[in-house]
Amino acid sequence: MRKVYIMGISGSGKSTLAQLLAARLKAPHIELDAIHHQPQWSAISDADFIATLELRLAADSWVVDGNYSQVTDLILDRADAVILLDYPRPLVMWRVILRTLRRGITRQELWNGNRESLRNLLSRNPETNIVLWAWTMHARRHQRNLEIEQVMSAAGREVHRFEHPRDTRAWLDSI
Repeated sequence: MRKVYIMGISGSGKSTLAQLLAARLKAPHIELDAIHHQPQWSAISDADFIATLELRLAADSWVVDGNYSQVTDLILDRADAVILLDYPRPLVMWRVILRTLRRGITRQELWNGNRESLRNLLSRNPETNIVLWAWTMHARRHQRNLEIEQVMSAAGREVHRFEHPRDTRAWLDSI
């Protein structure tokens, strides 16, 4: 396992797992959010996103985390292993709510000077409210995980789909 792609809904723990796995594999961690979210929450252009990512994916090893449709196939084509965090909605919601509150209260910098705002929790727009985003996208992400698991397994790639953090931890501990 040298090139790993970790996918899952917001709040599932993709970035945390990616950091831990990258350290164990002695591989660079590539966080797609850090590339995509430019200063003041502006989005990088698709062309620049792809170009930046292609440069990083040229390395001998890496651990990528994130879900951006414009680069999913690019990463999947190069990954030799895929980790799908497919946790139950109540667990994910609990995690994303706590994380969002913590980030909003502490004003933690995320990427490129960006910080989450507690005010966003009042928005009815899932594009602005990460909690609402996680709620509305959960079923679609689950379905997409199942599809990716099937396709990548059929292609002979290593695939792990975890439905609970204890299973993810046990797998990580075995590495």
